[in-house]
Amino acid sequence: MDKPQTEIQNRLFALADAQYRDFQSRLMPTVDKGKIIGVRTPCIRALAREYVGTDAASAFMSCLPHRYYEEDNLHACFLAMIKDYDELMTQLERFLPYIDNWATCDMLRPKILKKHTEKLLDSIKGWLVSDRVYTVRFGIGMLMSFYLDEQFKPEYSELVCSVHSDEYYIQMMAAWYFATALAKQYDAVLPYLKQRRLDAFTHNKAIQKAVESYRITPEQKAYLRTLKIK
Repeated sequence: MDKPQTEIQNRLFALADAQYRDFQSRLMPTVDKGKIIGVRTPCIRALAREYVGTDAASAFMSCLPHRYYEEDNLHACFLAMIKDYDELMTQLERFLPYIDNWATCDMLRPKILKKHTEKLLDSIKGWLVSDRVYTVRFGIGMLMSFYLDEQFKPEYSELVCSVHSDEYYIQMMAAWYFATALAKQYDAVLPYLKQRRLDAFTHNKAIQKAVESYRITPEQKAYLRTLKIK
């Protein structure tokens, strides 16, 4: 592994846990083990709070791509702290193309986006047609995070259904979306399963995740099991 060259890299390496690095590597087969330092997420978030607003943080965010997985996660934490929507979107569009794993993608959930769901929707539609796996996954994740409660409209589920991909990490996010939608908007999204509008893998995974959810009633679970594609 290369010797760390920057102040922030030095701080990350000081927090390294070799056993945790091995554990993380097993969870992320798409990431070369040499890119993983082995820093737990609470430590990364604490480091982000320490550095946010500093010149070091600005310099760090301006240098893409990063060398290490934990640097990407730290970048995601910095993004989550941005208070201005337009600035966040500018920084987010710069960062998304460099995400190369599901863990960084899924931890990137800036809460300020919930206050701008109308404007955000156009960006989501663009992300869903990207040729980058984790940009698409991020777009689906946004629909799952911010558009399944009071903001829900049936056409948002249609957007997810319209994503056709054989990429595992896109299919898994789509399955997670529909499982969550079944918990929150059961009647509205059930037809996607009854009519078999999803690919078989996503269809069955959505049912599996829904059946595992405590938010789905026993009666609903029993019926969903009958819809599995054999």
